[in-house]
Amino acid sequence: MDTSRVFVKDVKRVIVKVGTAVVTRSDGRMALGRLGSLCEQLKELNLDGYEVILVTSGAVSAGRQRLRFRKLVNSSFADLQKPQAELDGKACAAVGQNSLMALYDTLFSQLDLTSAQLLVTDNDFRDPNFRSQITETVNQLLDSKVVPVLNENDAVSTRRAPYEDSSGIFWDNDSLAALLALELEADLLILLSDVDGLYSGPPSDPQSKLIHTYVKEKHQTEITFGDKSRLGRGGMTAKVKAAVYAANAGIPVIIASGKATDNIIKVLKGQCVGTLFHKDAHLWAPPKETGAREMAVAARECSRRLQALSAQERKKILFDIADALEDNEELIKTENDADIAAAQQAGYEKSLVARLALKPGKISSLAKSIRVLAEMEEPIGQILKRTEIADGLILEKTSCPLGVLLIVFESRPDALVQIASLAVRSGNGLLLKGGKEAKRSNAILHKVITSALPDKVGEKLIGLVTTREEIPDLLKLDDVIDLVIPRGSNKLVSQIKESTKIPVLGHADGICHVYVDKSANMDMAKRIVLDAKMDYPAACNAMETLLVHKDLLQNGGLEELVRDLRSEGVDLFGGPRVGALQELNIPSTQTFHKEYNSPACTVEIVDDVSGAIEHINQHGSAHTDCVVAEDEKVAEVFLQQVDSAAVFHNASTRFCDGARFGLGAEVGISTSRIHARGPVGVEGLLTTRWILKGNGQIVDGDKGVVYTHKDLQVTS
Repeated sequence: MDTSRVFVKDVKRVIVKVGTAVVTRSDGRMALGRLGSLCEQLKELNLDGYEVILVTSGAVSAGRQRLRFRKLVNSSFADLQKPQAELDGKACAAVGQNSLMALYDTLFSQLDLTSAQLLVTDNDFRDPNFRSQITETVNQLLDSKVVPVLNENDAVSTRRAPYEDSSGIFWDNDSLAALLALELEADLLILLSDVDGLYSGPPSDPQSKLIHTYVKEKHQTEITFGDKSRLGRGGMTAKVKAAVYAANAGIPVIIASGKATDNIIKVLKGQCVGTLFHKDAHLWAPPKETGAREMAVAARECSRRLQALSAQERKKILFDIADALEDNEELIKTENDADIAAAQQAGYEKSLVARLALKPGKISSLAKSIRVLAEMEEPIGQILKRTEIADGLILEKTSCPLGVLLIVFESRPDALVQIASLAVRSGNGLLLKGGKEAKRSNAILHKVITSALPDKVGEKLIGLVTTREEIPDLLKLDDVIDLVIPRGSNKLVSQIKESTKIPVLGHADGICHVYVDKSANMDMAKRIVLDAKMDYPAACNAMETLLVHKDLLQNGGLEELVRDLRSEGVDLFGGPRVGALQELNIPSTQTFHKEYNSPACTVEIVDDVSGAIEHINQHGSAHTDCVVAEDEKVAEVFLQQVDSAAVFHNASTRFCDGARFGLGAEVGISTSRIHARGPVGVEGLLTTRWILKGNGQIVDGDKGVVYTHKDLQVTS
């Protein structure tokens, strides 16, 4: 739970206000899907013991749609040729109230929930007796588990221009919701809009960023409002005024999107959704907040300064980082021990705690790998191809950094060191977001590494994102972030791929196979299978499925493999053919598309190498797959036809690793078919650009230009 939203634990009475732009579609018709989702969420809250009050807009829009249709039906062709007068809003409201409430009643009835309509006007609240009565009525309805549905009765409103009239007690359904929150002593007010929350500018402007917590002193003068509501009277300006009014009175308010299907539930679970208004918000805000865009822009500026250095100067930075890590090993160990203790106390799984630990010798090992990386060939500015375009006109294709990288990783703090050193070596700016379980380790490693960066580059070359709430903002910055690399669970990778337009390099699954052919040396096969599964069962390059040739069932090879795996504590699950063998007593798996990340794997029989290839290409994740075979023809067919990032012959899948490949380190393993594939080292963090050198040539319609397009020798 976000620490600024712990107040939700004490929430009992909730007012949800839904705007016209949420209730209706862009064509003015009712948005039945969104209304259905809204009612389902309110039903869930009702069952969980919350007292839920709904304030709804949309009556005028609903009535306008029906009256337009009625007018069309009753009009002649000649009538339709004349200019059409705008329909009276009060008449629309009168028709729409009936339609809107009938729709709510139908939806709630389907969920076995009862709703009640309460129409109010501005003048009603001038009467103290009315205020007392509405409170009493609402309390009685809530005691009966009924959902009160309130709306301003626009049909009989006496104001000519309610949105502009500042003399009233409330001016629209947003201010009505805020007034009711005070009157009915609500614990929380949720204002649902057609955008994700309050932005620093119009949401359509890519420079605008979502404000997670509104601080009046900071944001009041910074925000630029866009147009008012598409259909209603208010828009974001009205919502902010209502939110500030209620928050100042002590009622927390959240402005969030009503187009999402579960935002109300997320808010009540304490998740960071939308924009929070709270009377104590100014106490939570850091004295100087660096936004996502500022971090990304700063990283880019620093990366350009890094690229301007000589190769020798960049190499020295890596040596300085390695020295700084070793000099601060005790301090790093202290912070890492604190993370481990906190993880154990929180009840994290042993596998996660193991990934957290920086074991003895790890810092020295990391420092050594950084020095190896520093001694590798200079990657930036390498001439990859030279071509003579025409006489005296030379074109060069050269290597250059991608720009700014965003790496989101889980658990392992050593990943931060590897990624940071690769970014420096490749000349890229870097933004890092590690798991909360490694918060202290990541913070000290980041501090040690950035302190080793020279002032002429700047410590903002490598930014550390400290809260999960910043990630959505970063994923929208496709104009300043060039590549996202997620390292972690299937869920993490999938979520990031679905949430950004920025290219994502990584893999969502690590379903790696070992196929043991009938020609395999069984002693070798057993060693490879055990290593591929048990060297590090949680690794993405660990074996998850063992495929065996059908002849191994007859000659006892399958039984030997099963016995050895079981003796190492591996839980086995069988495909249809293995599951049917009573003598092996292996329970059937539900799916071949399973990444266990533990001492467990699937076992299945195939007819031959073609069957193995077909199985892998259908059920695998294009990560790493291995064939164990002495028959060279079988091996060659497997190597050529398995469509994975890494394909091995007679070697454990665990070799698929940047350090083991001699890349110095890796930022992750990619199963993408565009750009880098497999373990991604320095080369995978580079792109190319073209340098053209001439002596005054012009195109001029290609007159007088004799193109030679001659390949020239590349000299180092």
